[in-house]
Amino acid sequence: MPKVIIKLENDISTDDIYPGRYMATVLPSETPQFAFADRTDFNSRLRAKEFGVGSIIVGGENFGCGSSREQACSTLKGYDVAVVAKSIARIFLQNSINLGLQVVLCPEIEATEGDELQITEDRVLNTTTGKAFNQVKLPAARKGIMDAGGLIPYTRKLLLARVQG
Repeated sequence: MPKVIIKLENDISTDDIYPGRYMATVLPSETPQFAFADRTDFNSRLRAKEFGVGSIIVGGENFGCGSSREQACSTLKGYDVAVVAKSIARIFLQNSINLGLQVVLCPEIEATEGDELQITEDRVLNTTTGKAFNQVKLPAARKGIMDAGGLIPYTRKLLLARVQG
């Protein structure tokens, strides 16, 4: 079961997720090394691959605020983590969908580092505390893009279906 690897406060900016000084590095294969670079302990743990695929970052209100840099999403996508936050900044949310980063809007989420979370179609279950929280569902088209791994894989899938169909 996926575990919470960090619990963050409100207003986590894209500069916190992917500091601007690394903007010269934009390849999705290279950006992950700079995830939360100024949170040196957490960055070291990420780079050491201490966390499994599907691990969860829990955020408060306005996660991903700030600039429109998509590297903030690709750096997290590179670790195959999910983000569960009370609210997500509009541009970060759209960049996440376009890149296939799993994001869940869960306004009442309560979790701390080490808690195990189960994400269902409409709820987030904190199996450590036994509490369940409703999530805000994304529109079907946006969820389809995110679930396909991003806009490019989604479009490729549609085009192949059209050609083969």
